[in-house]
Amino acid sequence: MIHLDNVSKRYQDGHDALKQLNMNLDTGEMAFLTGHSGAGKSTLLKLIMLMERPTRGQVMVNGQNLSRMKKRQIPYYRRNIGLVFQDHQLLFDRTVYENVALPLIIAGAQNRDIGRRVRAALDKVGLLGKEKLYPIALSGGEQQRIGIARAVVNKPALLLADEPTGNLDPRLSAEIMTLFGQFNQVGVTVLIATHDLSLIARLNHRILTLKNGRLLHEEPMGVIL
Repeated sequence: MIHLDNVSKRYQDGHDALKQLNMNLDTGEMAFLTGHSGAGKSTLLKLIMLMERPTRGQVMVNGQNLSRMKKRQIPYYRRNIGLVFQDHQLLFDRTVYENVALPLIIAGAQNRDIGRRVRAALDKVGLLGKEKLYPIALSGGEQQRIGIARAVVNKPALLLADEPTGNLDPRLSAEIMTLFGQFNQVGVTVLIATHDLSLIARLNHRILTLKNGRLLHEEPMGVIL
């Protein structure tokens, strides 16, 4: 699903965010990306989302060479990727239903399909009964669930999350990680950037550790040495 070949990213200020990075994530796999603040986690996710392009090397996603992708193709490419943020990035002047429906509206889906798919996504995250509420009426954990529902409503093949539990307590964090695991179990490829080492150490997935833009090591099946 994701293959990085000798990828480096240098910003205009001279900062090397990634250095000669080689990485693979198989289709249907779930993995965690960890490392210190500034290690390159967010930059790596931005390269996969085509929010940034590498200075050197190649990024392949689902057989597509992103360096060859034209600007006009990027919106269509992103429709196959769900993205979850730490701060939810919900629209607080829109209802829960409207927030989740937004990717489908942008994609030009039919109204009857929008309603069915939004309710299915809300059902998966346990918030079907709250579609008419506004995000301000929900807890932090519920707001994050809305962000996840919005990310998966398009049935993406790939789900990316950037510190999705950063603002949550341990119980809610575990619940959110369980949700990601459920989507992975039905075939969605999942890559999660996180600082929560104590939580991911208990989960049965590969851990990729970045340090100063390089892949320091990877631990199989949720074991941190």
